[in-house]
Amino acid sequence: MSAAAAMAGLSKAPGAFTITPHKLSICILIQVYAPPSQSSVPFPFSSVAQHNLLGSFLLSLTKSSEDIFEPKLDELVAQLREIGGVLNHWLSDHLARKLSSLASPDDLFNFFNDLRGLLGGSDSNVMDDDQIILDPSSNLGVFIRRCLLAFNLLSFEAVCHLLTNVAIYCKESLSTYEISHFNESDSDTEAPMHYENMDLENLVVENVKKEIESRNVVDERLSFHNHAPKALVRAIEDRNFSLGSQIRNISKPREVGASASASSSRDVSDPDDSPSGAFLRTNWQIQGYLLEQADTIERQGSSFPLNAFESVLKDLLKLAPELHRVHFLRYLNSLYHQDYHTALENIHRYFDYSAGTEGCDFTSSSSTGCNSFGRYEIALLCLGMMHFHFGHPKQALEVLTEAVRVSQQQNNDSCLAYTLAAICKLLSEFGVSNMRGLIGSSYSPVTSIGTSLSTQQLLYVLLRRSLKRAESLKLKRLVASNHLAMAKFDLTQVQRPLLSFGPKASMKLATCPTNVCKELRLSSHLINEYGDEASLMISDGAFCTQWIKNLKKPKGSVVFSQENECRSNTDAFQFCGQPCSIPRSVLQLLGSSYLFRATAWEVYGSSPLARMNALLYATCFADSSSLDDVALACGKLIQHLAEFKGYKEAFAALELAEEKFVSLSKSQIQLVKLQLLHDHALHKGNLKLAQQLCDELGVLASSVNGVDIEIKVEASLRHARILIAANQFSQAAAVAHSLFSICYKFSLQVENATVLLLLAEIHKRSGNAVLGIPYALASLSFCKSFNLDLLKASATLTLAELWLSLGSSHAKRALALIHGAFPVLLGHGGLELRARAFITEAKCYLADSTFSVCEEPEMVLEPLRQASEDLELLEYHKMAAEAFYLMAIVYDKLGQMDHREAAAQSFRKHITTLESSDI
Repeated sequence: MSAAAAMAGLSKAPGAFTITPHKLSICILIQVYAPPSQSSVPFPFSSVAQHNLLGSFLLSLTKSSEDIFEPKLDELVAQLREIGGVLNHWLSDHLARKLSSLASPDDLFNFFNDLRGLLGGSDSNVMDDDQIILDPSSNLGVFIRRCLLAFNLLSFEAVCHLLTNVAIYCKESLSTYEISHFNESDSDTEAPMHYENMDLENLVVENVKKEIESRNVVDERLSFHNHAPKALVRAIEDRNFSLGSQIRNISKPREVGASASASSSRDVSDPDDSPSGAFLRTNWQIQGYLLEQADTIERQGSSFPLNAFESVLKDLLKLAPELHRVHFLRYLNSLYHQDYHTALENIHRYFDYSAGTEGCDFTSSSSTGCNSFGRYEIALLCLGMMHFHFGHPKQALEVLTEAVRVSQQQNNDSCLAYTLAAICKLLSEFGVSNMRGLIGSSYSPVTSIGTSLSTQQLLYVLLRRSLKRAESLKLKRLVASNHLAMAKFDLTQVQRPLLSFGPKASMKLATCPTNVCKELRLSSHLINEYGDEASLMISDGAFCTQWIKNLKKPKGSVVFSQENECRSNTDAFQFCGQPCSIPRSVLQLLGSSYLFRATAWEVYGSSPLARMNALLYATCFADSSSLDDVALACGKLIQHLAEFKGYKEAFAALELAEEKFVSLSKSQIQLVKLQLLHDHALHKGNLKLAQQLCDELGVLASSVNGVDIEIKVEASLRHARILIAANQFSQAAAVAHSLFSICYKFSLQVENATVLLLLAEIHKRSGNAVLGIPYALASLSFCKSFNLDLLKASATLTLAELWLSLGSSHAKRALALIHGAFPVLLGHGGLELRARAFITEAKCYLADSTFSVCEEPEMVLEPLRQASEDLELLEYHKMAAEAFYLMAIVYDKLGQMDHREAAAQSFRKHITTLESSDI
């Protein structure tokens, strides 16, 4: 469960929408977009496209109008400059003049009175067809109505305070946008001159002091930060205001937070170089800021700046000690920086202060799930997931089991559903073989199932129960997540019937790819719930900070785009008129389904489909996903390049990926780099370097038993291959047997098939083909059960090589096996696998006594040429030398001495390179 979901239980307080100078600026621009009594293309627009461009920009501004940090006037003018084109100066001048003309409460009243004329009413049908009228139910219409309502609720003191903020808002941009520029383009200079001659120092100080003195009697309908108003007022009173100085009520969180957040949609200038006006924010806006930062921490992980953001949170706690969610942000920050003790301390503080009453995606159950003692079960759920993150499966399962018990006692069905999903994820990640006794002894829903079920059946029952409970509670995101978990289960686990006896019992033990596709399709149905944009406008907690960010999208592929590109380069970006309105967490779930599709097609053996889904994920879902997941997708694409294009292109792509993910201390890119370097060293025959890289790969895995098991298995497989290359077959067999036991213990079925195939390879290389055939057949059986088509083709190739090594009498059988596997090998196999198949085919023809090389030489030479070309791309010297050796033999039989000498020369070159390597 993500932090965003855990913090989404906030309900919006009435009157939280307040008028600010930035919202006034938006209203002024809306007046330009839809002036009353104007034609369909109003002044000053010269075309419909130009008019629509401003409308799209206004739509984005209204979506982000409740961000925690509003842009300053010069920032808004800079955005207008990017989309205004030839109207840039006119729009900027008009905006500045209009703001500076608001000098009294009467001016504000007249402004909002004119604003009412933009909305169409019941008598709008009598107007001209070309006249622009805003629909009150449209996005811009709703924004105008909210502004009108908020202004009507303001007291006189609040109106004066708004005028003060407008003055500061205008004054702070004078250093970068001179007021004299406005005077040159307008004949009416009285208002700007009057504004320029105002004694702003006395005006600001007087108005702010009045605001402080009347703080306790101001109408509560204008609710500023209500956690600790006295602390904020005291902080204001301690400041010395002067002309050119900044109002820094909470300016430090603004400066550091804005620069620390990678999801900020604006280019924030250096606070030390330009004045920064910071206004008091509502409680709802502060909570929105924390929610936005929680999403950013989860996306960036360990690359998020730890110390800078920690100082921001400490300042927030000093100003408002009752902001409980600050402790939750400190917990997240420590969690993703692997600081166990600090994370544990802050998660305890958060639930000690809030009592869990700000819980997760809460849906009212049959009875009240929250009592005077808070929600203890939610605290247990978060604590269990923290142990899961740090690789403590036993502690995590104990805490989650207690969370199940408390949730049942408190009738908190939502928390129970999330806890069941967390337990399923824990068991699927760490395995259930060594936890079964713990579950069966204390977890009442599992105890009621019975103890005769296998561990896989137990996990399947838990998954189905979690899915059914989430569907009954209409927890849509949890339903989608559970469908994704079911797809992962169906991919790697054979579903045995619960009643496996009797005449009607099914004897077919295999996975069902159809079920995997079905679950993935059901998981993607979540996107349909967010197709209606209007439904998002009223959702609580929906701080759409993505709207301004999505105004500009990079052209071309963004898979390996540079992070430090100049954002002001208008040639590299294009304006996007309709930004995405789907929440980030929903896009993250949808992206996870495509990332899993790539993994599933890798397992099934379809390289083109795996590459397509990985590329789709990296292109379309990179902005909404965590950096670790994006690195995983990029790693899959780099591995595909290495397998099908060779190491040169793969290392070029790897260099770009390292620059993009340089901030990740332990990422998938680092793992892929070690794998590529190891394969390259092994192909070149440099076994010492290969062993060193294998050791570095093993260091990446955690020392905790059961954690990072995939990396540990990968390191052991590579160590066994090094031993095979060094002709140490007995040691390689011992490593393989130990590895098979580990894979069987943790139900790693795909790895089991790979280890069996490795044992067959060991016996083939050691000259014991008869002992290797049973292992190859066992691997084939695994591949058929789990639909591992490419691995099945590889096992068939190994079986053909074993039969061929038994003598020339088995050449026809081996050739038949190879031709049966050719469609998969040539269509989905990489360079090495195809080269092996071509060389084995040529050997079969040469070993067959009924085949004449002189009559059909191309039947042998063509596959050998293909193999040599592929192997030279991989720099696989040993196998390339074998291909050229066979070519030399064929040319010798054909009497083509020149070609024979050329093949022999290539053979000598590869052998010399192999012998010169550091073995």
